[in-house]
Order: sequence, then structure tokens, then C-alpha cells
Amino acid sequence: MSEPISALAGKNAEGFARVSEAGLQGMITLRGNLASAALAAAVKAATGCALPGNRGIHTKAGKAAAWMSPDELLLLVPYGEAEATAAALEAALAGEHALAANVSDARALFRVSGAKADQVAMKLCPVDFARLPQGEIRRTRAAQVAAALWRSAPDEISLVCFRSVAGYVFDLLAISARTGSELAPA
Repeated sequence: MSEPISALAGKNAEGFARVSEAGLQGMITLRGNLASAALAAAVKAATGCALPGNRGIHTKAGKAAAWMSPDELLLLVPYGEAEATAAALEAALAGEHALAANVSDARALFRVSGAKADQVAMKLCPVDFARLPQGEIRRTRAAQVAAALWRSAPDEISLVCFRSVAGYVFDLLAISARTGSELAPA
């Protein structure tokens, strides 16, 4: 069996901001009743995080729980733990109306970092980045593809998309980060 590789093998681009394909990342889609105590306990056990509220993302020790819709979360765990974590969630939620699916190999994660990281994403996504605090996630579009993004650090935006469009998204981000294409001050 061959070793898994990320969508773009950690590809990077430098400009006025740095664009990086973040490498292998465990991602689990968890569907169910977000008001369920059993689901909250299972998420806490899997990630160490409490259930996030609408458009929230909680992170702890390299793991995260992100709100994706009224009945869906995206859990981030180390890649090597994703399969076992999804199985543990399924076992913990037996009898509940819930589904845990390891989607790690179907998604790609990018990080845009630097003092002007917001400007890269502003060119592509209809999001008011001036009002996007850490701890909030947005499902949106990056140009013409579905994406979810959040402020993962004060000068960093993380963006998840489908793996099938990873090359396209990387190129969009890299072009948007080219030195000399910074946005003019308002």
C-alpha cells in the first residue's frame, strides 16, 4: 500500500502573502442533531472541543470542531487519527440519528499567511474580512468553487475546498497573492 499524499504535496507560493497547501489533514463530516447531549459528548471526546455555535469554530491542541450547517460539523484531527476517530464517533452515536464520515482524502486545506493575508481572500470570496473574528467560520465561494474559511491566527486564513479543485484554488490564491497586486488603501 502506498503512503497517502496531500492534494498538492505541500505546495507553496510566496508573494505579498504566503500561500501553502497545508498537507495531510484529518477531516470528518459529522451530521446529526447538534442539540443532542450524546453528540456534544462525542465531539468533546474526539476533539477536546465544545460544540460550536452558528458559524463557530473551536480549536484545541491541533484539533477543531467547526459548525457547517444546522445539522453538520467539520471535525479536524491529525490525519492518522481520522479513520479511528470517525469509527469512535459512529460507536458513541449508535442509536442516534447521526453519521460520521472520514472525508480527509476528499478535501484540501490551504493556509494564507502574512500581514496582508486578508487581501488575498478578499479578491476571491464575498466575505467582509474586517468583521471576521478568530473563532468564526464561513462557508462561501472562492471564485467559482465551494469553500469554507476561517481566521486561524491573527495573520492567517485557513481555507478548505474539495480536493478535486485543489490545483485551481491554489492557483487562484497564488495569483491573488502576487507581489504588486496588493489592494489600494481605502
